[in-house]
Amino acid sequence: MPSPRTARAANASSSTSTGKFEFMSLLTNRVNASEAASSRGRAPDSPVHWKDSTSSQQPLPEEDCMKLNPSFLGIALRSLLAVDLWLSKKMGVCAREESSWGSARPLMKLIEITGHGIPWISISLYCFYKSDSSAGREVILNLLFALLLDLVLVGIVKGLVRRRRPSQNHMDMFATFSVDKYSFPSGHATRAAMASRFMLKHLVLATPVRILVMLWAVLVSLSRVMLGRHNVTDVVFGFFMGYMQYSLVEYFWLSPNTMPTLFKM
Repeated sequence: MPSPRTARAANASSSTSTGKFEFMSLLTNRVNASEAASSRGRAPDSPVHWKDSTSSQQPLPEEDCMKLNPSFLGIALRSLLAVDLWLSKKMGVCAREESSWGSARPLMKLIEITGHGIPWISISLYCFYKSDSSAGREVILNLLFALLLDLVLVGIVKGLVRRRRPSQNHMDMFATFSVDKYSFPSGHATRAAMASRFMLKHLVLATPVRILVMLWAVLVSLSRVMLGRHNVTDVVFGFFMGYMQYSLVEYFWLSPNTMPTLFKM
């Protein structure tokens, strides 16, 4: 059995060696930490701060938040635009000569000319010059006013919206102007809707002719999509816009009382 003195000596030797080992381990770790800190450009004695990954994230800008979390209205508008482009491309069967209905393209272009503004204004001016009755001049003068109003309003809306024409469109239209490079709304559709409503209201027409007038307005509007000139929404909005423009013409109706000089020519 070892003596108490021998046990104390053994314990002292054990604690000394253990303490030395722990001191060397701490010294080694300290040197390694100092080298790592210096390689990162930080002082060895500076405290190490651990950052939470969630706290380091910056708040997203408002426009990015709108893109990541779109509203129901935004989703509906984008879906409507996608359907509009898809349907317009499907209905553009006369857009090119090599299209599925490319052989009907000359007929569609003839219908397009019947809804152009220059023939309508030219014929209206000629009829106004040849008319010898006050009532006839009043109707034709207001038709001219309606056609000019249509040109101004459509040009303003096209200049504000600046929507490009469909990609399948072949720009070979008759007598185009600067704003005609834009698509929304369809000027042919507005003119067809307004002129047909005007004629049905102020001209004495037989029933078959009235049906032909309404059919002409529909064909002119439909030809815009078939030729690839416009998207479906351009034509639908244009037709509605032309229908409402007639109400403005009725409200500002020109009569011999308002403009007597024009009726005395």
